[in-house]
Amino acid sequence: MSPENNELRKAGLKVTLPRVKILTMLERADKHHMSAEDVYKSLLEAGEDVGLATVYRVLTQFESAGLVLRHNFEGGHAVFELATDDHHDHMVCTETGQVIEFCDPIIERRQREIAEEHGFEIIDHSFTLYVKPKA
Repeated sequence: MSPENNELRKAGLKVTLPRVKILTMLERADKHHMSAEDVYKSLLEAGEDVGLATVYRVLTQFESAGLVLRHNFEGGHAVFELATDDHHDHMVCTETGQVIEFCDPIIERRQREIAEEHGFEIIDHSFTLYVKPKA
């Protein structure tokens, strides 16, 4: 049994050919953050016959099942990345749309400290920097 089939079953999803193809595409993609259109184009380039509506539907199912995370970065459309246990934050270039992942222990520590100073505990967060190339 393929790893994709296991992941789908563990997430409570029936193993279907479109789901396996889309999950495989996300796992093997050079880009970590892909829009539904990116996934669709990659599938077409690979000779796979999966419609755009199916890609949208499957990505929404994957999100509900916790297999992918959806990000709606400002000024752009939704992009998806595989959900992992590895936390990271994002920088988004406002000129190119490039998404850069990073993790900084000092920023993570300060966020926890700030929450504690206000009597809270962080249960989840997202941190996105919007950047442009230096002139």
